[in-house]
Amino acid sequence: MLLAIDVGNTNVVVGLFAGRDLRTRWRLATVRDRMPDEWWGALTALAYGEAIDLGLVDAVALASVVPSLTTALVEMVRARIGVDPLVINGQLDFGFPILTDYPAEVGADRLCNAVAAFELFGAPAIVVDFGTGTNFDVVGPEGGYIGGAIAPGLVVAFDALIGRAARLVGVELKAPRRAIGRSTVECLQAGTVLGYADLVSGLIRRITAELPGPPRVVATGGLGHVMVPLIPEIERYEPDLTLVGVRLIFERVAARRSQPPAVEE
Repeated sequence: MLLAIDVGNTNVVVGLFAGRDLRTRWRLATVRDRMPDEWWGALTALAYGEAIDLGLVDAVALASVVPSLTTALVEMVRARIGVDPLVINGQLDFGFPILTDYPAEVGADRLCNAVAAFELFGAPAIVVDFGTGTNFDVVGPEGGYIGGAIAPGLVVAFDALIGRAARLVGVELKAPRRAIGRSTVECLQAGTVLGYADLVSGLIRRITAELPGPPRVVATGGLGHVMVPLIPEIERYEPDLTLVGVRLIFERVAARRSQPPAVEE
């Protein structure tokens, strides 16, 4: 079985794949000073609760945007599972061109999203990943990662607002009944949630205008279930898209490494 790990700035999402089937998924808080043994303790507790034997794990792939956690999780995998994990980055050869100015700078999660979108929906494609930041990842018409955009995440933007305004308080982030708020709560929800939906719609339209044909548009990320119903440009919500991309890149790398070297004539 493959243990796929997606390390984000807010959450660490762990998926267990049996072949192509995602058997289970666990979401943990991103705790940057958690030790390798503590991560293993958290995983074993979750696995025990679902009667899953982690001893059946024979491969691990990791996509991380938090370097300190990358180190801790690699140490955990080597010590507890006994394999070297595949650490996904833009310098790996997985048969998917990264057509940006600085390929090594592209986040591993963004590459996973692009590969998964291409495999599942074809090209061109736009992935909107609602996380700590909202990433727009674009697959070009011939395949390959061609770039995208990054916006402050919905929660980050909202926290920044209420943190700087003494009379504003936190509210539930959901769509209000109307755009003209008649209370402070409704005003905050209208400006934040509806305004953010229009930010996403506007960027999708701008990106689409720069592509030679209409793209498939798919969303992922923890806040996708809140935002997708408000954004008509988004066709599908795939909460496990990044984990699927981790699996696909692992399979691509494994297949390329298993190929015999070319024989010179």
